[in-house]
Amino acid sequence: MDAPYSKDTDGDETEKERLERNLDQLLGELRVALPGVQVLFAFLLVVPFNQRFGDITSFQRTVYFVTLLCATAACACLIAPTAHHRLEFRANDKERIVFGGNRLAVIGLTLLATAMTGAITLVTDFLYSATTTTVAAALVALLFATLWYGIPLRRLAQRR
Repeated sequence: MDAPYSKDTDGDETEKERLERNLDQLLGELRVALPGVQVLFAFLLVVPFNQRFGDITSFQRTVYFVTLLCATAACACLIAPTAHHRLEFRANDKERIVFGGNRLAVIGLTLLATAMTGAITLVTDFLYSATTTTVAAALVALLFATLWYGIPLRRLAQRR
């Protein structure tokens, strides 16, 4: 699974070509993340209209609202690079678009992981005890931290 480390650029690739490739890759990756955050956001929007929503605790109401805000912010961050590209693509500043888009994508993914952990916390707290909720939320947060951040950051550290 771990391929040997290779440089980001091919010897024959110009800086402009590299930036164009990086932008295409970024936009392609965002196409993968966006449906997930949009489905979560849609789910969260309909939750208050459920008949049993009035029965939730103050803790569950707070988790719901924070989760909704995180999903909203994740949508904003993950869609923003596309908007930036559309508005600025003729400005000949692909480097800023790529680097800014990369930052927004990482922030958006962090917010998405937080929102998904919040959704698990909300559902688990509604169905089970506080102990089960704590364990489930911790395991989900650990899963995201490991798969989305720990493994790639460890690989980066090993390459340096």
